[in-house]
Amino acid sequence: MARPGSGVLVSMGGGLGYHPQSMARVVVWEWLNEHGRWRPYSAAVCHHIENVLKGDPRGTAILGQVDAQLAPYVIDLQSMHQFRQDTGTMRPVQRNFYEPSSAPGKGVVWEWENDNGSWTPYDMEICVTIQNAYEKQHPWLDLSSLGFSYLVDFNSMAQTNRQSQRRRRIRRRMDLAYPLIMGSIPKSQSWPVGASSGTPCTCQQCLLVHSTRAASNAILASQRRKLYGAGAGGGQAGTDGALTIVRQSNTFAGTSLWSPATTAAGGNGNSAAVGGAGGQGKADQMQVPIAGANFSCGPALANALTINGQNNLNRPGTQRITMATSRGTIPPGVPALPVKNLTGSGPVHPALAGMTGILMCAAGLPVCLTRAPKPILHPPPVNKSDMKPVPGVNGICRKTKKKHLRRGKNPEDVVRRYTDKIKTAPDEDCTICMERLATASGYEGVLSHKGIKPELVGKLGKCGHMYHLLCLVAMYNNGNKDGSLQCPTCKTIYGEKTGTQPPGKMEYHVIPHCLPGYPEVKTIRIVYDIPAGIQTNEHPNPGKKYTARGFPRHCYLPDNEKGRKVLKLLIMAWDRRLIFTIGTSSTTGESDTVVWNEIHHKTEFGSNLTGHGYPDPNYLDNVLAELASQGVGEDNLKD
Repeated sequence: MARPGSGVLVSMGGGLGYHPQSMARVVVWEWLNEHGRWRPYSAAVCHHIENVLKGDPRGTAILGQVDAQLAPYVIDLQSMHQFRQDTGTMRPVQRNFYEPSSAPGKGVVWEWENDNGSWTPYDMEICVTIQNAYEKQHPWLDLSSLGFSYLVDFNSMAQTNRQSQRRRRIRRRMDLAYPLIMGSIPKSQSWPVGASSGTPCTCQQCLLVHSTRAASNAILASQRRKLYGAGAGGGQAGTDGALTIVRQSNTFAGTSLWSPATTAAGGNGNSAAVGGAGGQGKADQMQVPIAGANFSCGPALANALTINGQNNLNRPGTQRITMATSRGTIPPGVPALPVKNLTGSGPVHPALAGMTGILMCAAGLPVCLTRAPKPILHPPPVNKSDMKPVPGVNGICRKTKKKHLRRGKNPEDVVRRYTDKIKTAPDEDCTICMERLATASGYEGVLSHKGIKPELVGKLGKCGHMYHLLCLVAMYNNGNKDGSLQCPTCKTIYGEKTGTQPPGKMEYHVIPHCLPGYPEVKTIRIVYDIPAGIQTNEHPNPGKKYTARGFPRHCYLPDNEKGRKVLKLLIMAWDRRLIFTIGTSSTTGESDTVVWNEIHHKTEFGSNLTGHGYPDPNYLDNVLAELASQGVGEDNLKD
């Protein structure tokens, strides 16, 4: 049935907040993924974490106790990090708050259908926004202002990508409601808890807070005098006056950097409201991203910022300064100076950039405070006619199929090919079985191979390391059995190493755009595309399906001599099935999925916010070393 009314374009201050003095709040625990998005844990997991928190605020929450799929994960409540025990991966976590009437308070979960046919929940702030529009019976919802180029259609229960026009099904389901807490907002739970609540830590953000606190107080006092006159406390501004609302949504161990200044504008003055829906004035909104820190000196902020139904008291990077000034207050001819490097992504130190903005504001100079930059993952659109072959590289596409897997000869022949027999074994251990070389192999009785006795010892030809021949046979049998051998001590490769990469396609061409750090040359774009499929005997779980997330994957190299050399070696690694493998994702924890195989690629085109982009002057040399460690060295290239 069609839904009445008109659609809605999401506003960053969507009016979904609740009164900051409300006593009841819904708690949602979230973890930070590799794209900088806070992903919510399930309601059951959040209840478990809250129960552990009540017992010991500095304890450890073992997530596998409530969700078997999260068995490798634990949360250290003192450092506020999630730790994956089998890989050692650590990720920040945070404790966020929402109003009881929002989606998490009602147990409503909105999900989209992924490529594997399973359902993935939206980020919580998006879920809250979708639920709000759904309850108001809007027929559609535009998520572009939240950073997502999607249009949600409630009539067809589908989301459409505005760029690719791809449609996915969405669904709304009921689940366990998230935990509800009563009383005042606790101290910030977003960052590590200091050893002493009365002593600030010495991190950069705390130093920034200390150094700017007096300046910020002076700024506020000066602004109030300009707005209302000495001693004025009213909420009315003059007709042509300037209105400034300074609020801070994040707390530093329960305290705020700025005190709230709540005012209203009258007359023709431009106004800006935090959390307001619609906005009657054409105010310019500017955001300052400053990471959270532990800070303990003063009462907690009473009127905290709420955005999209969530209280952002402890949400890192959501401090906002909303300023609205009439054009008459900006001196003519004075340019607005941008302060963009508050996240440390530029040459200016974050503390210096923040201090510069505050002092310029105090001096009456206009300051353009920008929001945290987003990664530039892709170049501008490129026509097919502008895509050119890479000079010196044959073709534009490579495909791998199952038949490309080459089998070597029997294990004994492979071991004999790369080793020399030793008549008198030295008095040292075999690093495979950990038995003395002078004694029989630890695999005696376990393996029986014709012609190889347990006491025989061999020396590898290139590196000279010595092992029991039977141990080398056992190691070969546990590998890919591709006719190659790799020394377990120094990793020297004998023969041509191949991998277990599933079937797929690799394309490469030159596009007429430049990478940061390479302004004089064009860019080589590599596109990997691997579909989902069924694992074979060479994979961890034969016969089981594997997923392929994030494909096609776009990677970038500079179109210069070294960049082309790297491309040629990557093509060789692709042919040897070494670029990808099937395993467990270190970022999402998903098993039986296609993952990178220790050869790093640059997937960020126009920035380097994630560490996977440019400029990076050492990348080409590093990837050459990684390729060489896989047996794909420059000596393999034909002149």
